[in-house]
Amino acid sequence: MRPDSRLSRMLHVLLHMACAEGPLTSEQIAAMLGTNAVVVRRTLAGLRDQGYVRSDKGHGGGWRLACDLRRVSLLDIHKAVGGPKLFAIGNDSDNPECAVEKAVNGALTGALEAAEAILLKRLADTSLADLAEDFGAICGSDRKATA
Repeated sequence: MRPDSRLSRMLHVLLHMACAEGPLTSEQIAAMLGTNAVVVRRTLAGLRDQGYVRSDKGHGGGWRLACDLRRVSLLDIHKAVGGPKLFAIGNDSDNPECAVEKAVNGALTGALEAAEAILLKRLADTSLADLAEDFGAICGSDRKATA
């Protein structure tokens, strides 16, 4: 099963937008991500619906940030891109009366819930501004984005 990379890909795009001097077209973003512009527009629509980005039509148009990076968490972006399931592993429910299945499911359920709570808290506690600061520290003071 291929991992769902929408969150990391959109965070990548948002950091590029934060550094861009003008709007980025769907085609530019698609080239950056190695995907189709239609996929980009569909995914960014969720971010636009939440007010994180905006799109301008026409010559010189494209996608740009529409939010304060300090007020948007990674969890906000996760939700805006559809909040995909965090873990691919889960319980089996083929034989719910089986004592062994109940024991296994009980152990897995608690562990998965605890892990998910930790991950969601970390995403909620990290803002886009935090990423932008890390990006600036990694790439130097000019903060130019590279794909």
